[in-house]
Amino acid sequence: MGHWGLRRLGDADELGKHRVDREIIKRAWSLASPYRKRLAGYVAIIVVGATLGALPPQLIRIVVDSAIPDGDTGLLMLVFLAMLGIAVVMAAMSLVERFLSSQIGERFILDLRTLLFGHVQKMPLAFFTRTQTGALITRLNNDVVGAQRALTGTLGGIVDNLISVTVTIIAMLLLEWRVTLLALALLPMFIFPARWVGVRLQALSREGMKLNAEMNTVMTERFNVSGALLVKLFGRMPDEHKIFHDKAERVADIGVRTAMHGRALFAALGLVGSLATALVYLVGGRIAITNPAIEVGTVVALALYVTQLYGPLAQLSNARVDLMTALVSFERVFEVVDLPLAIDEHADAKPLDPHGGHLRFDHVWFRYPPASGSTLESLEGPRSEHGDEQSAWILQDIDLDAAPGTMVALVGPSGAGKTSMSMLVSRLYDVTEGAVTIDGQDVRDLTMASVTGAVGVVTQDPHLFHDSIAANLRYARPDATDEQIVAACRAARIHDVIARLPDAYDTIVGERGYRLSGGEKQRVAIARVILKNPEIVILDEATAHLDSESERHVQAALKEILEDRTSLVIAHRLSTIVEADEILVIDGGRIVERGTHPQLLAADGLYAELARTQLAAPVA
Repeated sequence: MGHWGLRRLGDADELGKHRVDREIIKRAWSLASPYRKRLAGYVAIIVVGATLGALPPQLIRIVVDSAIPDGDTGLLMLVFLAMLGIAVVMAAMSLVERFLSSQIGERFILDLRTLLFGHVQKMPLAFFTRTQTGALITRLNNDVVGAQRALTGTLGGIVDNLISVTVTIIAMLLLEWRVTLLALALLPMFIFPARWVGVRLQALSREGMKLNAEMNTVMTERFNVSGALLVKLFGRMPDEHKIFHDKAERVADIGVRTAMHGRALFAALGLVGSLATALVYLVGGRIAITNPAIEVGTVVALALYVTQLYGPLAQLSNARVDLMTALVSFERVFEVVDLPLAIDEHADAKPLDPHGGHLRFDHVWFRYPPASGSTLESLEGPRSEHGDEQSAWILQDIDLDAAPGTMVALVGPSGAGKTSMSMLVSRLYDVTEGAVTIDGQDVRDLTMASVTGAVGVVTQDPHLFHDSIAANLRYARPDATDEQIVAACRAARIHDVIARLPDAYDTIVGERGYRLSGGEKQRVAIARVILKNPEIVILDEATAHLDSESERHVQAALKEILEDRTSLVIAHRLSTIVEADEILVIDGGRIVERGTHPQLLAADGLYAELARTQLAAPVA
């Protein structure tokens, strides 16, 4: 009787507030359009299977009423062959049904995940700075699977149960209407326990999912390299063990309570089913005794039909919740897919026509956008009181002109807006006022691919994927040859280090490249940009993690590499930018000084103060 269990996992109270959104249904159905023929075949098999399932009790009635009393072995053999044939056909149909449902379901999951992943990839950086990664992954996994179940699970289940109930009731009415009404009168004894226990199971399911998510969050944060390092440095292993144990223990307790509620439901339904079967034999037997027209086989068939009736009826009592659960999953997926792209290409965007990489900031003002324009509150988690407000001005009236082949350096205190300037070049953010142009073309009028292709960035903490060194390098240029990779690494002064590794370029760098030292990881990132061969190079504290010797080698490499490229260099270590063609001193989002290194020292302003603070003596 295990098939009488409840499938719903949603919140009955929450789902009860939802109404069927016809637009959601239309949109979901349009996504399923490539699979409609297979869906029709899937539903047809369910209908035929449910109809065939009503035949065995009738065959058993013939055996009891005719074949055995008459000693008709031929009829007995015929019934045997018929039952065997039905079983074989139903087994074959179940395989086809499973094939179609899995094919439709898995392909639908693929389509929906790809749609969702592709849209999220296009979201601006502000989306990722505010969004909880776990919440986003849940949309890609749980909600997508929940939406898929609407096609193969909920739809198939409703059709199967409807056909089964309809055929069974008709067959019972044709056999004996009084016993059929008695069986239907006992239906509330199935539905009410199922609904009551169902609500409890839903609450336990929600709590269990929440606790599982908390437990998974602990594991995710503590098992990545940064989290594990922090735990070890502060010696918190015993405390973390206890925290995890407590959360895992609560998950275990919920599991026990869920199992007991489920078993109690199955036991109750089993008792009611046994009562119904006993009553059918009692009432049907009395009718058969007093009415010779009712034979023993009819009573047996009615009892068998009763066992086929209550399971589908109990499932149909939850059909609305099943449907709403599936629609909520679709709703949550579409909520992300429908999130407008705050930074997107114009319909008439053109590819960049490069002329050397002439970079200009023309009276640029910039502030970070509010949360409502860049993310979903349901993905954001806790939000501060002023989280939906625009930031103060980060950049104010910035003018910059970097001719092809020149180096412009940005210096100033932390938080002055230097990194924000670099992000505007690659359109990680868009200017609020003014314009950023490359070779006279506003980056907002260009295709995203051509802009990112023209700009190469090395950040202070470059990211490497958990893959080989060669694979990380080819991320910039998938068709790069081994010779080109080696040449780029030689230029970045990292080839000799890689060559000494046991697996050389096939060495796996670990999560975020933690198996490499900071300086090695930085030089791999520089080699990656060299391989990309952009016209504009942005170095955001690119030598910050290098020791003096490594810095000297990399500086020599950069000088050679940047000779014919426009470069924007952000640096705190002034020794790295003394040869820049122009140095801009940024403070409070404004350019407060500009000039060459000697000119700025002579001006004795903020730059000279930074030089005196950083160096024992002024840099000559």
